[in-house]
Amino acid sequence: MTSAALEIYVVDDDESARMGLDRLLRSAGFQVKIFASAQEFLDHAPVENGGLIILDMRMPAINGLELQRRLAARGSKLPIIFITGFEDPLARSEALKSGAIAFLQKPVDEQVLLGAIGAASQRQEHRN
Repeated sequence: MTSAALEIYVVDDDESARMGLDRLLRSAGFQVKIFASAQEFLDHAPVENGGLIILDMRMPAINGLELQRRLAARGSKLPIIFITGFEDPLARSEALKSGAIAFLQKPVDEQVLLGAIGAASQRQEHRN
């Protein structure tokens, strides 16, 4: 799957984080859609399982782990890369155990993030 074919959904309540990720990912050739909350993503979530989610852990109302659970209950196979400004070993363990591709600390190292996206893309290709 080429970067142009992979749509990335960024879900983060921090506007500067969303905009920074949007710029980075577009400059790397990805199609990007941004969402300011988990509820906004749920309201506009893609029906098909193509793509990848970059998901903030701590957000008001619905946090990242809860969104991961809701998507799994819907049968979503979208890979998730968590990002967080707060290291939380229990949340990290739960996210990864539930199938997240990566759990990265903000500020996110660009190369580490792009590597995680590449791993998620390869994992998705093997599912198809």
